[in-house]
Amino acid sequence: MTTFRTIDDIERDRRLLVRIDVNAAVEDGTVQDSRRFARHAETIQELLADDHAIALLAHQGRPGRDTFVSLEQHAEILAGHLDHRVEFVPDTDGDDALAAIDDLESGDVLLLENVRMCDGELPEEDPDTKAETDLVRTLAPEFDAYVGDAYSAAHRSHASIVGFPRVMDAYAGRVMEQEYTAITAIREREFDGPVTMVLGGTKAEDSIPIIERLDDTVDRFCLGGVVGELFLRADGHDVGYDVAGTSRFDHQWETYRDDLERILAAYRDELFLPTDLADEDDDGKRREQTLDGIRKTHPFLDVGSETADRYAALASDSAAVFVKGSLGVFEDERFADGTVTVVSAIAEADCFSVVGGGDTARVVELYGFDEEDFSRVSIAGGAYVRALTGEPLAGIDVLEGQH
Repeated sequence: MTTFRTIDDIERDRRLLVRIDVNAAVEDGTVQDSRRFARHAETIQELLADDHAIALLAHQGRPGRDTFVSLEQHAEILAGHLDHRVEFVPDTDGDDALAAIDDLESGDVLLLENVRMCDGELPEEDPDTKAETDLVRTLAPEFDAYVGDAYSAAHRSHASIVGFPRVMDAYAGRVMEQEYTAITAIREREFDGPVTMVLGGTKAEDSIPIIERLDDTVDRFCLGGVVGELFLRADGHDVGYDVAGTSRFDHQWETYRDDLERILAAYRDELFLPTDLADEDDDGKRREQTLDGIRKTHPFLDVGSETADRYAALASDSAAVFVKGSLGVFEDERFADGTVTVVSAIAEADCFSVVGGGDTARVVELYGFDEEDFSRVSIAGGAYVRALTGEPLAGIDVLEGQH
């Protein structure tokens, strides 16, 4: 049960500072649209219906990276989702920003410049320290309340996430509220039947604590991706190492070998490993190999059909299914079969379901699934992992501290 106030508790016609997360991929200098824009647009539309004046804070990339760009394009994308004008000001807490905020009227939406361009936003520090930053001290007096809607950044103790709730009334937006409720359900709800987790992706460091901490809740873990291959190596199969063109396996094996072998021994009955894998042959076509006599000459890019069907059957026979990470490189249609087969089974099943973890939610949009067929399609990455494992989320803690 949530213990923070939501936007339902805000009086009408207020001036609001709303922290969203529309951090997006950038290709050749062009910001790419994503599910995050659409989700936050829903929160903003609801706030507009209550006659609020809205200024938005958001980030894009990190200093020093190619993705660290202005939010001017983000304003245009967001306006398209809202079908409402979004004014952009290339300033965050300076005179230009303050002038634009002063002009805000009911029904206006203003996007301030990339908050990570401000001194004090980074690095991570405790909320009281962040509350003393120039960003918070300058902007907080200009608003009636703060709305935290950036669940996917809620694991970051940054000024725009944790500083404002220390000095002003703060509420959870719809994205924050709904993501938190859906993702924490795996630890807080009881389900009348088996609970399955599809666990893939590229990071052993994420998967190991998830298995350990959710063992009492999850009945079976279906493993795939780089993580699945590393567990196969721990099980003695001739896979899970780097070949030409890859660098994801050997360093993780060196770091986590003992943990992988320990987890496999301790939880073998709950762990379901791939029985076949798919790679690209010399002609560029999908090729599948069973574990019996498998030879790794090319990078494996998906689980095989036998594995996908087995995982799909387990998902179909579940009271709840949680997906964290993909089973293969689903962006390439040749290697989407594993992920798409399992997600299809989840969509058709009569169960509680959450699909998410980094880019995994993209499979829903990319392959034309109806989002209504899932209980939640999560846009969170790091926060998703933290919530699954029971780690605290700074952005949630500060909102709960106001209740």
